[in-house]
Amino acid sequence: MRAALLRLRRGTGLPVAFGGLLENARHVVRIGELSGTGTRALSGLAISSGNGLGGKAVALSRPCAVTDYQVSRHISHEYDAAVAAEGLRSVLAVPVVVRRQVRGVLYGALRTALPLGDRTLSAAVAAARDVEQALVVRDEVRSLLAAAREPVAGPGAWEQVREAHGALRALAPRIVDPSLRAELLSVCGRLESATTIPDHGHDRPVSLAPRELDVLSCVAAGVTNATAAERLGLRPETVKGYLRSAMRKLGAHTRLEAVVAARRAGLLP
Repeated sequence: MRAALLRLRRGTGLPVAFGGLLENARHVVRIGELSGTGTRALSGLAISSGNGLGGKAVALSRPCAVTDYQVSRHISHEYDAAVAAEGLRSVLAVPVVVRRQVRGVLYGALRTALPLGDRTLSAAVAAARDVEQALVVRDEVRSLLAAAREPVAGPGAWEQVREAHGALRALAPRIVDPSLRAELLSVCGRLESATTIPDHGHDRPVSLAPRELDVLSCVAAGVTNATAAERLGLRPETVKGYLRSAMRKLGAHTRLEAVVAARRAGLLP
């Protein structure tokens, strides 16, 4: 959220940005991050669906903006005191939506009453996409870790873990935040180590490039090269090239052999 607010300010030129995530227990968005504010008036504010500008964005699941918050007739005014204390006039609110569910809201604001154009709104939406992507990754990580903690009842259980692992590896290259990307790949590495049966028949360790592992993870999940390309943001020809390179390193002649060899070598779960 903090990184997204900084991106929002840089991309829009707005001096103030703030935001928060949905509290599941109360079904409200709690303002937890501030950037460029001069007071703490907005910190911890609980935004209910339908109330104020952010609540309207939540209810409609789309961006909303007002040119002058205090006198706008298009929103309710439950939060006027906090907005006035910070001296905000023009405000936009962009919902963070994951799998059609609103998970939070990002705001950008001016201290003058000026219209906020389409370019500003587009930059704010792009910042919200960063938060959405991070939440998708967090959800996948939690799902993966939960699956890894459960007793293995058979090959079907491990397949679920492997599918989650492949999804995480496909997400990793699209993560903008380098620390979050490194943390995600670290989780993948721990899972690979924990779920692999060592193959003592290999004297020389096999090393694959990160993109080769990404492609093999998709192949292990049973997807086509075209689908793998879409997931990884690559061209189908590039996916084929990485797959051929991985097969050569693993001494495999087919896609299935490559996946089996990678698992034996401890490169895939």
